[in-house]
Amino acid sequence: MSFYRNAVWFVKGLQEYTKSGYEAAAKQFNTGDLDVNLGGRSFVITGANSGIGKATAHEIAKRGGIVHLVCRNKERADEAKEEIVEHSKNQNVHVHIVDMSSARQVWEFAESFSKSNSIHFCVCVYVLVLISLTAHIVMMIITPLLQITVSSGGMLVQKMKVDDLQSEKGTFDGTMAYAQNKRQQVILTERWASQHKEIHFSSMHPGWADTPAVQLSMPDFHAKMKNKLRTEAMGADTVVWLAVSAVASKQPSGLFFQDRMAVPTHLPLASSRSSSADEEKLQAILEQLAHKFKP
Repeated sequence: MSFYRNAVWFVKGLQEYTKSGYEAAAKQFNTGDLDVNLGGRSFVITGANSGIGKATAHEIAKRGGIVHLVCRNKERADEAKEEIVEHSKNQNVHVHIVDMSSARQVWEFAESFSKSNSIHFCVCVYVLVLISLTAHIVMMIITPLLQITVSSGGMLVQKMKVDDLQSEKGTFDGTMAYAQNKRQQVILTERWASQHKEIHFSSMHPGWADTPAVQLSMPDFHAKMKNKLRTEAMGADTVVWLAVSAVASKQPSGLFFQDRMAVPTHLPLASSRSSSADEEKLQAILEQLAHKFKP
């Protein structure tokens, strides 16, 4: 079954996830959807000093939003802020230094931030092994009007392994561990949407984009595909659309998007669906883990 999933997914990716796939989809976009003034609205963006997070921050700042960059490296975060401010002419860009791989730091940041800020939108661009746990902690404490999780189409090749959430069994494969966490994110988004009606949740796939993360973590893939990869701005387009468009806000909560359209979360005949009991167990495990790191 894994061979089938991988083969179907790769063919799908060549057709849809590449630069040409984006360009084909973009012919159906309504450019007016992004003609929005975001003055007075606050946005928290994790992973915001490079790649899709940074591209998203650029677009939000250009439209007048108050942007909070949550980053691990202060030097790179400050460089990103300077660039965003220079290009957008928007001074309301703020840096917060948080190691998103540290659940305790995430708790401390979320609690401190929520006491002094009103947030309209939270975009989570997690690229770490603990992404499901840290996403859960952020959701528990910061309650925006919108929460968008940047997942990955790679999750389509995975069925959630609720008894091995940290990928500790067998030989470790970083790419598959990443895809497994992305599957968890999509499941959590669906569950949160059903449980928290006051927040609009979405997850999305940015396509295959030429980002520093892809260059570093998947060098062979990048070398073979670099001429076909999307730009960072292309990868961020649907994030921005979900964040600012009135059309997107009318979509049901909990959906998974690609190129401004809700798309299925499973490949045909892939046997990748989890039982409701396993999905409930996932959330219970994360809840229990999260409280262990509470300051």
